[in-house]
Amino acid sequence: MTTTRDRTAPRGLAAELPALPARLSLTPKTMLAGQLDGAWWPHSRDLEAELPPLAAALEEPWGRITRVTVNPIRWPAVPHTVPSDGRTLHVAWFTEQDPDKLILLSYTVGRWDLLVIPPETEPAAAARLMAAAAIPGSDLTASVLMANEAAIGRGIRDAQRQEAGWESEGGACMSPFGNPMDRRTLPLPGNGWR
Repeated sequence: MTTTRDRTAPRGLAAELPALPARLSLTPKTMLAGQLDGAWWPHSRDLEAELPPLAAALEEPWGRITRVTVNPIRWPAVPHTVPSDGRTLHVAWFTEQDPDKLILLSYTVGRWDLLVIPPETEPAAAARLMAAAAIPGSDLTASVLMANEAAIGRGIRDAQRQEAGWESEGGACMSPFGNPMDRRTLPLPGNGWR
């Protein structure tokens, strides 16, 4: 079965939305080369609205961005070009590219790879991801960072669920077998345990 997807963004949508500043965390300048050059946390999945503020924020530290590549899995529409400050950003998509990564190219300076944090990510998780992606010399890829964060998120949710269970039981102690224990079984002075 063949599926055809429209890769053009609806015109006029980006013009209707106010431009929000780019949320970025960049790797400090160092001789250590890593898998990523930082992280970007867009406000939406609309590339036409999100790329101009990103290119503007990166112009001073990295020079003029001319091309961007993405994996189309994470973006509902991938326009071929995006107007940005009187210039044009050329956008391409590659299914072989890591879905959690954005590649930026410049004629004068080179290439940068950024982790793309999904817009719906909780602020605490986004902060952890932004910090991890900006570590100089890190060998962690975008997909590995996202998988690690998913595991951390599951651990946090499990801990919250356990705490809620503790509170709903009135703070009852549990045996190692998961059964509630009453005060008579606790090692307290006066019941023979010392």
